[in-house]
Amino acid sequence: MWTTEYSAVADLRPELMWAALRDLHSGVRLSDRSDSFELHGPFAVGTEISVTPQGQDTFRSKIVELVEAEVYADQTVFGDLTLLFRHTFAPAGEGRTRVTHRLEIDGPTSDQVGPELGPQISADFPDAMDDLFAAARQRDAAREK
Repeated sequence: MWTTEYSAVADLRPELMWAALRDLHSGVRLSDRSDSFELHGPFAVGTEISVTPQGQDTFRSKIVELVEAEVYADQTVFGDLTLLFRHTFAPAGEGRTRVTHRLEIDGPTSDQVGPELGPQISADFPDAMDDLFAAARQRDAAREK
């Protein structure tokens, strides 16, 4: 298995961060560089999602874990590889949240393929995190008006 993760702390509560992630995975684009998502059912475990990364072909993923304001994970199968994308939200004190994006590549060839494929997939994790934080701040500002 091959893994990588990226974490950052936002000055927002987990519920606001969760709402921004739910919006994204429900089809709301957070920025021009965001991947596109289309839900094929409710935002719940077992629902499939069409994912279209910028400049790439669409693929299907399935929600495999979902605990509101705590964890979201979806899984994609490519041949003999399974890609698991997990997003966790942990309180970091004083209304702050530690958000972690993790990618796990598993399967018979993951040790060979992961070191090349993984960094290509996860290269945008910092930008995706910035977009998520910006969307959550925007939602918080709109709520306060």
